[in-house]
Amino acid sequence: MLMLKSDRLIKIREYAHSKGSATVLELCRLLGVSEATVRRDLDELAARKLVQRIYGGVTIPSLTTVEPPVFQRRSTDAEEKSMIGGLAASLVNEGETVFLGSGSTTLEVARSLKRKQDVTVITNSLPIVNSLADSAGVKVIVSGGFLRQAELSMIGHIVEHSLSELRGDKVIMGIQGIHLVHGLTNNYLPETKTDRAIVRFAPVVIVVADYSKFGQIKSSFVAELSAVHTVVTDSKAPKDMVQQIIAKGVRVLVAGKD
Repeated sequence: MLMLKSDRLIKIREYAHSKGSATVLELCRLLGVSEATVRRDLDELAARKLVQRIYGGVTIPSLTTVEPPVFQRRSTDAEEKSMIGGLAASLVNEGETVFLGSGSTTLEVARSLKRKQDVTVITNSLPIVNSLADSAGVKVIVSGGFLRQAELSMIGHIVEHSLSELRGDKVIMGIQGIHLVHGLTNNYLPETKTDRAIVRFAPVVIVVADYSKFGQIKSSFVAELSAVHTVVTDSKAPKDMVQQIIAKGVRVLVAGKD
């Protein structure tokens, strides 16, 4: 029985991750397909920046690559992030309390929330606080914590304690990696407990993530996909993976589509 393309891509990633690299011949034996098919699959994964092409195969990019500071990331895929932010903000109703996590895409959510009335935002992000500071219809609650300078966010046990004292309707958060097997992952290990506290904060968890986050596996595990209610992404997100996420019971909304 032939393996579906989406299953092949996942199998290739998992095999390459387990060894650090993989050759075309190894993958042909593993998948039972031709070299031409494997090369096409590897080219697609490389185009998504999920693997790095080398002569005769692929390697896996380092899991510990440092993400650029938040203000540098704002200009990367800015149009996609703006559309994602607008769609995610539309999921927040008047009278609700929402936690906004740090990141360049959640900052776009905050920019769209400025037009709302009677909304309370809890956040650990200084850029989001600044963005909402002049919004008359949005009340802002700021968590304390240790300042992570690159992200301009508050992390640590003070944030976690603050969240234990508060209640909210929804969480909207960014993530560096979304994977069918490995779930939600981030790169910055000291922030892991804070991320997990954020996921548990409200009954509805909305993840905002552009296409580049799909299929990525970072070094720090945050939560299973089952912890997520909705993923909001853009039209460049890999359609096969989107369908598999939906099959797992997670709603996926694509910004820029009806």
